[in-house]
Amino acid sequence: MRILHTSDWHLGRSLHRVSMLTAQSVFLDHLVTTVREREVDAVLVAGDVYDRAVPPLAAVELFDRALHRLAAEGVPTVMISGNHDSARRLGVGAGLIERAGIHLRTDPARCHVPVVLADGHGDVAFYGLPYLEPALVKDEFRTERVRHEAVIGAAMDRVRADLASRATATRSVVLAHAFVAGGEPSDSERDITVGGVAAVPSGIFHGVDYVALGHLHGCQTITERIRYSGSPLAYSFSEAAHRKTMWLIDLGPGGEVAAERVDVPVPRPLARLRGSLEELLGDPSLDRHEGSFVEAALTDPVRPAEPMARLAERFPHVLSLLFEPERTDGDDAPVSYAQRLAGRSEQQIAEDFVAHVRGGGPDGRERAVLRDAFDEVRVEDAVHEGAGRRG
Repeated sequence: MRILHTSDWHLGRSLHRVSMLTAQSVFLDHLVTTVREREVDAVLVAGDVYDRAVPPLAAVELFDRALHRLAAEGVPTVMISGNHDSARRLGVGAGLIERAGIHLRTDPARCHVPVVLADGHGDVAFYGLPYLEPALVKDEFRTERVRHEAVIGAAMDRVRADLASRATATRSVVLAHAFVAGGEPSDSERDITVGGVAAVPSGIFHGVDYVALGHLHGCQTITERIRYSGSPLAYSFSEAAHRKTMWLIDLGPGGEVAAERVDVPVPRPLARLRGSLEELLGDPSLDRHEGSFVEAALTDPVRPAEPMARLAERFPHVLSLLFEPERTDGDDAPVSYAQRLAGRSEQQIAEDFVAHVRGGGPDGRERAVLRDAFDEVRVEDAVHEGAGRRG
């Protein structure tokens, strides 16, 4: 069975206030063309279909057109909700849409109920694990610990129990939206840390033939049977070096996995440039970036006049400007606020603040209080988004 694995469309997202809807439409054209030309048997979308719980109308219309086109191809599509989606909103009409071969899996309680497709070698059971917010699903899965590992482990136990009740030749595929240990994150993914822990071990998915992951935006292989497709477009400059692709998976009669990366069109590449303003304006080797979205880091010791306007004369699609003066030996000038925060979690930033104002960092009890507070706010946000009370 030939499977096309994709995820993290983030329909409706912008890049530094530049709408990506046209580029997303180009991607979906390419997706449908790939389905047709590569004779795909099933399409998988591993979460974050939309960029927010209540997406703009143009994004909903784009999604609607994509569903109609996939249904017209007669190729089954299995989708799960991600942490950016409102599971309840995305799942509206799922029973009716399923008649057209579009299978929306957004209800955690039904993660063990597969979409069963067949080829010449027998059945393939597709299990959809939507994003599982631990605090919201712990009662459903009867877990004592409010952790991603606990709830995903409980969901996978249900999957394996259902799979054990089927014919031994039944092959299995799981779609999941999670941060799996060994994956490389980027700046554009929303933090899903719970209790100080974000990642789950890859071994939690044992017993199935292929795991189609979503959440991380870089295409990557955790194991031969566990892969991230990544996002089809770059949604931050931290993704400038990503090769954006989908996975074309051939699932053999005995569960063998053969994987091929299918490149996605790049409507406009991203470039991260660094140097003084005069260097960036005069370096002929940068000619190739004049049509790119540009993030420029200026190293001038003194901030030059009107740098954005001057850069835009050569790089009309410059979107981001950073000031990073080069430091000389013995120069202990402080780094920028953005640099100090780069790569740090909300918990770490809060602990640093406590250390700054008090002269010493928080103790274990205080760290736990901070952690619980951040978890509570994140869960409250998830509940509000799911109810459609936030944009």
